[in-house]
Amino acid sequence: MAIPRKDHRVILHFDYDCFYASVFEAEQPALKSLPLAVQQKQIVVTCNYEARRRGLRKLQLVKEAKKICPELVIVLGEDLTRFRDASKELYAFIKSFVWSDRVERLGFDEIFLDVTDMVEYNIGLLNKNTLHDSFFHLDRHDPTVGFVYNATQCHGPTWPSASTSASAPCTLTTALTSSSTSLHLRLLVASHLAGYMRSQLEHQKGYTATVGVSTSKLLAKLVGSVHKPNNQTTLLPPYEPAEHGLGSTSNILRFMDGLEIRKVPGIGYKLAHKLRAYVGGAAASGPTTLSDTELGSDTATAGDNSEEVTVKQIRLLPGMGPRLLNKILGGAGAPKDIGVRVWGLLHGVDDSDVLAGRDIPTQISIEDSYGKLTTLHEVKRELTTLTASLIRRMRTDLTEQNVDSGPRFRWRAHPKLLRLSTRPRPPPEADGPRTRIWNRISRSAALPLYVFNIDESIDALAEKLVQEHLLSMFRKLHPEKFGWNLSLLNIAVTNMVESAGEQRGSNGRDIGKMFRSQERVLSEWTVNESGNEPLANADTDLDNHPTGTPWEDGDDEEEIPGTICQTCGALIPTFALVAHAQYHSAPD
Repeated sequence: MAIPRKDHRVILHFDYDCFYASVFEAEQPALKSLPLAVQQKQIVVTCNYEARRRGLRKLQLVKEAKKICPELVIVLGEDLTRFRDASKELYAFIKSFVWSDRVERLGFDEIFLDVTDMVEYNIGLLNKNTLHDSFFHLDRHDPTVGFVYNATQCHGPTWPSASTSASAPCTLTTALTSSSTSLHLRLLVASHLAGYMRSQLEHQKGYTATVGVSTSKLLAKLVGSVHKPNNQTTLLPPYEPAEHGLGSTSNILRFMDGLEIRKVPGIGYKLAHKLRAYVGGAAASGPTTLSDTELGSDTATAGDNSEEVTVKQIRLLPGMGPRLLNKILGGAGAPKDIGVRVWGLLHGVDDSDVLAGRDIPTQISIEDSYGKLTTLHEVKRELTTLTASLIRRMRTDLTEQNVDSGPRFRWRAHPKLLRLSTRPRPPPEADGPRTRIWNRISRSAALPLYVFNIDESIDALAEKLVQEHLLSMFRKLHPEKFGWNLSLLNIAVTNMVESAGEQRGSNGRDIGKMFRSQERVLSEWTVNESGNEPLANADTDLDNHPTGTPWEDGDDEEEIPGTICQTCGALIPTFALVAHAQYHSAPD
């Protein structure tokens, strides 16, 4: 299968090591040498590497963890505020290194970076006479900002490793003699940028990260996990099969073939279950065109799909391809192109771009899970707690200090909808255990404007929002007076609209800025007092745009006719003349 020609890109994937535990370690450095676990409810949701060395693991009961490691230090992680704040701080720090806006956050602890432009620029500055003392420029405009690096070899581990007989080490000599010269050189230079950023992250912020270097988000994420923690891995070329001779298999295929299918992003539990079942059935159906060696020693037996199945086992099955995958994985609710998509994933194909980072979230959501939630009194109490947390987060994420006169803070965005979601717990089966269910039911309504009153206390606003809106929404979701048992409550605000401002996507513009913009538009035809010469020549670039350049994406206001006020001299749109006259006639 041909790999898409996007190998000109250079993508880095940062994965913060033990992020949740590291947040507490950054606050209290003494915890780094101690076994540390983060608790939510009665579960250890994560633990640091010191705890893992002593036999602890994620998602085990706290009481079991204490038996294994009596000296375990346990910290509560129910409140996600500190993790969210730390994630935003680290995101801003990492983004400050990148020239483009293509910095995409995945959850709290992962970031994708597209550093293609930085790598290309620095390759253009390489001096073959001083490769051992090359200088990586972090600023196009300031040649003193950057770091010295050895451009004759790759920084950090590679896949395949340099010690593997089937591969050559990632050196400049290899890059210059390779058929994938450009790609080899890009990855080599990018590995040094990744190493420098990891070093700065640790020294300035106290966090370590594992990094993958490749040409797509999928490959960078997967190869980064080869050497953990606090390390990095570069996936070396060739990325496409050679036409003749040894090494006819691309390194992408060789790398992907060794992965268990569940490790491939995009292949979740259900898809993996179907694939394992199919492999098990194929292995038990008798002789096939595949040998036992080709199938692998860990092939699942018929009726038992709990064994691990690798990408290679799936890929080399007789008749395997998009059409067969569509039969295996298709069905009600499955996308029409599920076979093509999964076939691409098995070959390491990922054409998706790193998205530009958003300063404003698309939604804000707060939820909690419960062992038992059965009374309206309990529901009201939990809704009030969640709503207070939601409003607190809205004020943190959606407000900024007002640099102009007026209130101290201003809203950067206004969500329009309030959404309540619940997850009812099904009754027990006849033979005892309950069926696990993950489906949620939801109800949405317009978000009342009083929520944006910053002067009012959060607790008072939460109480009012629950009493006047959320309880009514809850009763519509659960009209029965009793008999329901909830395992989850979620409150969210959505349909985010940016507030008045000059940013693209803003809902309206500041009226003062609108007037100034119209002055700019009409300045070419404004006559001064001394004659008929325009105040601004038609070729003058008032906003530093090239002459004749259209305004960005046509996003500026339309040219609205206006008149100069004889009292104050301001340019007033025609539709505002009456209101402006009333303004002058009003008493001081």
